[in-house]
Amino acid sequence: MAAEQRRGRPRRLACLAATVVASAVLAAGPGFALGLGVTAVGDPPAPAPTTPTRPATPTAATTSGPGAGTTPATTAPPVPAASQSPAAPPAGPARPPVREFPAFGAYLHYAERGVARIAELSRWLGGADLRVGHTYLPGDRWSNIEGAPDFLESWADWRNAEDDRMFVLNVPMLERNEEGVPDHEVRALLRRGAAGHFDHHFRRLAERLVELKVPDTVIVLGWEMNGITYTHRCGPDPQAWKQYWNNIVTTMRAVPGQKFRFDFTPTRGRDAIPWPRCYPGDDTVDIVGMDAYDQPAGLSFDEQVKEPYGLQEHVEFAKAHRKEISYPEWGLFRNGDNPEYMRRMLAWMDKHKPLYNTLTDYCPHGVWQCDDNPRSAAVYRALLTGRTDAPAPQPTPTPQPTQPAPTTPPTTPPASCSPLHLGDWVEHWLGGKLCMRLDWWSRPQ
Repeated sequence: MAAEQRRGRPRRLACLAATVVASAVLAAGPGFALGLGVTAVGDPPAPAPTTPTRPATPTAATTSGPGAGTTPATTAPPVPAASQSPAAPPAGPARPPVREFPAFGAYLHYAERGVARIAELSRWLGGADLRVGHTYLPGDRWSNIEGAPDFLESWADWRNAEDDRMFVLNVPMLERNEEGVPDHEVRALLRRGAAGHFDHHFRRLAERLVELKVPDTVIVLGWEMNGITYTHRCGPDPQAWKQYWNNIVTTMRAVPGQKFRFDFTPTRGRDAIPWPRCYPGDDTVDIVGMDAYDQPAGLSFDEQVKEPYGLQEHVEFAKAHRKEISYPEWGLFRNGDNPEYMRRMLAWMDKHKPLYNTLTDYCPHGVWQCDDNPRSAAVYRALLTGRTDAPAPQPTPTPQPTQPAPTTPPTTPPASCSPLHLGDWVEHWLGGKLCMRLDWWSRPQ
């Protein structure tokens, strides 16, 4: 009998403990039960974690010309939950293709023969894509500066044959442009231009280009103004020259349908006057160009980069004024057949990505129509053969891995834990069954 009483003692203690624990749980909540070594079994799964909404990201200010402002910040939409497939982004405007190489071409002849030779030069370069056609308006008389009848038709036809072609047109600012007009007369002509006396010639030229359906022509106006070669030079009166430039641009932009871009193009280096003194202002300049020949004799390419008003200063000036750069004229000259210059100049343009460049391809500057420079011709041909100027390949986006949905924890009680049956109402309130370790009472005191 005593033995049976001893065997029943643990059962009575267990029942008593269960009653005490249940009462304590009802009074103090489930946290107290866990403190006594009581574990909830079969808890419902935790809710799926939510991803917080990303903070608003300010958009950088865009400064692509006068009047550019800052795009207001917008709040990005919430990131989808990990268990959901992200929705496809809304379709936006197509981005322009990213070009691997600068657009290039060559000056081959001023008239229709120059148009025909573009295809011939392309074949010599293994089918390279010469996207730039370049010519000059004669500066002998005003009627030619106006784009005399039948002079521009073949160039307009070439430009309009392909959408991505570019037509570059050098435009003199004064007639008798290469006749050695003395400074005092140049000064008087510039002041007349600044007063608006010659505007009608440029209005007629703009109308002519629009009529020929080349309203996006790049106008290299008054090129090499910092030198002494042309009547349209800046040195005799820089203030009058700048006002005259502004009058011409304003007049041509007023013609309906025009989309002209105006290229301010000095020669490399100081020449007769530092070219920044002739800069007419950001409102009337779209591109900052440079005519960069291999001269004077003995000047290395590194010196051409670092000299005052040289290649480096040109790039920095354009960047400071938020303008694209160009090289409408470049090529060999005082240092003869110079493959090092040819290699370095092509590498410079690949690095700095001008809007366009056109090699002057006749002797002594050229490589295809000039037999005097075979070593430079070999470099030019090797580096440009097969260039198609196709859009650069874009990287394929890497798909983001999705996290697996959280799983429900197992409901099996631990081996050392015995479930307690407390009734449906208590278990509903607790969120599951309770279990108790039955050896807690026998621990050493």
